[in-house]
Amino acid sequence: MNRRRLGNSGITVSEICLGTMTFGLQSDEKESFAIMDKAFESGVNFMDTAEIYPVPPSAHHFGITEEIVGKWIKHKARESLIIATKVTGPGHGWFTPPVRSGMTSLDRHHIHMAVEGSLKRLGTDYIDLYQTHWPDHGMHPEETLTALTELVDEGKIRAFGCSNETSWGLMKGLWTSDKGNLNRYETVQNNFSILNRRCESELAQVCRKENVSLLPYSPLAGGVLCGKYQSGALPKGARFTDYLSNGGDRQKKMAARFINPRTVEVTGQLIKIAEELGMSVTTLATIWSKQHDFVASTIIGASEVSQLNETLAAAGNDLEPEIIDQIDLLEEKYPRSFGEDGLRNL
Repeated sequence: MNRRRLGNSGITVSEICLGTMTFGLQSDEKESFAIMDKAFESGVNFMDTAEIYPVPPSAHHFGITEEIVGKWIKHKARESLIIATKVTGPGHGWFTPPVRSGMTSLDRHHIHMAVEGSLKRLGTDYIDLYQTHWPDHGMHPEETLTALTELVDEGKIRAFGCSNETSWGLMKGLWTSDKGNLNRYETVQNNFSILNRRCESELAQVCRKENVSLLPYSPLAGGVLCGKYQSGALPKGARFTDYLSNGGDRQKKMAARFINPRTVEVTGQLIKIAEELGMSVTTLATIWSKQHDFVASTIIGASEVSQLNETLAAAGNDLEPEIIDQIDLLEEKYPRSFGEDGLRNL
């Protein structure tokens, strides 16, 4: 398992990060522990969670994921782990965050309140990487960044980053940090996969020029790149099966972005490429995600421990240039198969 630095910080992480949004809902505590054990034993030292997890967020389940992670890390040497979590931020009209009575502006008051809650649930006295889960472009960025810098100065967090952020929002934050002599965003965590390649344009340029590390989430496009939705299949227990059957308007729209004729066709072509390489399409997609020079660590997830085998198989592997070329040809043939990822509306 290779190690990479987060931005300009002193934090180095495994090239694969374990996401935890299933813990406490799709995965009970016992299964969650097994998933974390498997990842850690395979060389993963980087765990990503959030105060609002598990997903889908609800007031009833709020904070359970952090509590499960906190129970698990008590049995490990704390310094052997890099723990990342997030302060929620606004819901941008998509949903009302079920935390702090829906009051989730990224001001000093809410940031300090949120970090104290996360520290308590995680059972630790510091967080390695603290991230804004959704941006708050209506806030003065100086206040957000000052609050986060205070947490670094107080030793409660080591570094901070952003998530679901636009290129403009990231650059605005970096400019504000430079201007005000404040700590800066070292990472940005956005949706990035073979089916959703938007990060390769403007955001990649920002990351390269400013040395900000991308932490891609959903490298398997919500499970689509596992091939389980091929030929119209809607497997029982799968996230988008549930969204299409029982979800609200937002969830159904999200599922339609992920599962459409173009994404299914591209996935079918990728399955053929993966078979020729003697690997699963899941492994192929994970390698592709982490191979980019602006990526520090790709976030994988699982609801049961057996699902980790194919994603962890990506560790230490790269795709040959000719394979990358084949994948790029699919993007040319089926441009923007994923469609709009929602950031346009921020």
